[in-house]
Amino acid sequence: MYESLIFTGGVHKSEEIKELIEDLGGFILQESIQQMELVLNLAVPIEDVDKIEEKSHELLAKLAVAPMAGSEIAIISPTLARHHLPHAACDISEYLREFGAKDNMIGLARGDGKGTSGITENEKSLIEEHDIAVFVLGSFENCIKEKSFLYDDIDIPVIVTGAPDIPVEELPGADAYVGGLGRIPRRLRRGPDVRALDKLVETIEQILGDKKREMTLDAPLVPSIVVKNAIENQVDEIKDVISPTPVTSQLDGVRVKLNYDKYADLIANVVIDGKKLSEIAEIKKSFMYDYILVKINSESSLVENSN
Repeated sequence: MYESLIFTGGVHKSEEIKELIEDLGGFILQESIQQMELVLNLAVPIEDVDKIEEKSHELLAKLAVAPMAGSEIAIISPTLARHHLPHAACDISEYLREFGAKDNMIGLARGDGKGTSGITENEKSLIEEHDIAVFVLGSFENCIKEKSFLYDDIDIPVIVTGAPDIPVEELPGADAYVGGLGRIPRRLRRGPDVRALDKLVETIEQILGDKKREMTLDAPLVPSIVVKNAIENQVDEIKDVISPTPVTSQLDGVRVKLNYDKYADLIANVVIDGKKLSEIAEIKKSFMYDYILVKINSESSLVENSN
């Protein structure tokens, strides 16, 4: 088992923490530098966390547990128009990233009103490529309730946000509801806003924890971070990708930001523990920019295949 952490410290001597992560058999999930500050999202064997803590203390850096790291979250707004998108969805995305989340913002094509809002099958498929979906809705209770058809048959955990307090039982298809996050013409910087954002973070971490515990009953054949590391080491074309996190970890796979038609065979031939990736995972075209989506087979697939 791996523990996901966020390291925040100076660029000076940063190679020491990177070398330690590698020596412990850990992985760097994401790296960013802001002026002279380095932020690393990393994963190390859970029994070696104390060694990372010691090195962080030595380097005068901060270290925090990041339950969201290694997962991909969809933040869905009814439209990309200014009627819906600012500010809540943007601020939610920014806030979740502070806790190690890798999120993608998605605007639905037909969401500019109760009477015309809708969701297509392609949009559902794109959302379901993620680990969790967060639907950022508005300020009116009846509008939020009537739009439950947007997510009532989504196959991944769904969290709905809005301004009023609504029992989650009144929102068919939602796994959780977080109030206090309606559509307002300002940034979410005030006390009640931050408390609502913290509640959302707590809810996401709880659902991710439940999903991870459920996955242990039928775990992926290899951890997704092992697949990520193998692709980065064996596929040189990854180095030319300018998008952030060119290989994005998910709980049960990775998203590779290379064109499927050109590079799917190359990804399929990546070798992990003597087996090609195509032997232990399903490799398919993503609904996001024709990227490559890798979903790792679970342990039960070995039994099914033997039959």
